[in-house]
Amino acid sequence: MINDDKCLENERIDDLECNGFCIIQDPSFFCFGMDAVLLSNYVTVKKNAKVVDMCSGNGIIPLLLCAKNKGSHITGIEIQEHMADMARRSVELNKAEEKIDILNADIKNIRDYFKRESIDTVTCNPPYIEESYGLKNPNQPVNIARHEILLNLEDVISAAAYLLKPNGNFAMVHKPFRLPQIMTLMAKYRLEPKRLRMVQSDYESEPSMVLIEATHYGKPFMKIDPALNVYDKERNYTKELLNIYGKI
Repeated sequence: MINDDKCLENERIDDLECNGFCIIQDPSFFCFGMDAVLLSNYVTVKKNAKVVDMCSGNGIIPLLLCAKNKGSHITGIEIQEHMADMARRSVELNKAEEKIDILNADIKNIRDYFKRESIDTVTCNPPYIEESYGLKNPNQPVNIARHEILLNLEDVISAAAYLLKPNGNFAMVHKPFRLPQIMTLMAKYRLEPKRLRMVQSDYESEPSMVLIEATHYGKPFMKIDPALNVYDKERNYTKELLNIYGKI
């Protein structure tokens, strides 16, 4: 039985089915999706790495990395106060305070909180849509999570480059149509793409997500992984996706 004494009105506790971990979520704000699960599985995290997760939302990626015993310490950075508070309470619920910190801050001010080149691994599931494009949701927290209202792609990539040690790695999930901008900005900030994987609904669909991992000051060489299909021909989840969720 999951203790719900840390929940506020409209919140719920979901079992992550990974090492006994759970998460507090508020459906009226923004619940985590497949992109966060895939990113937490895709990123390379060494045993004693210090990790920063930017645009952390309700703390799903720090919680998953901790549950899978990845890294020595993880800091989640989230600009929305309510989301950051929810993430902190999830950390407390899982008794993970020694390994996870949640920082309610703007990553554009990253220099106020961290020394340059002090982090081994950075992850980010950022807003995907440029502020001037796409339909807006009447729910402002959802808008902030989906649209570049409070930060943009360059803010994310420049902050990652500032944080990362030489040869440290940055992993991000984004939309394929933003790849030209992603590659241009990574080159600008000396982040060399090393791995890339498209995610698509099925064998015949266009990719809907891209997972990309880069190394700070790395040498040019990138591996293109086979696309990840969410559904098989019978519209059931593929074995690979189920395997990833089984490790979540």
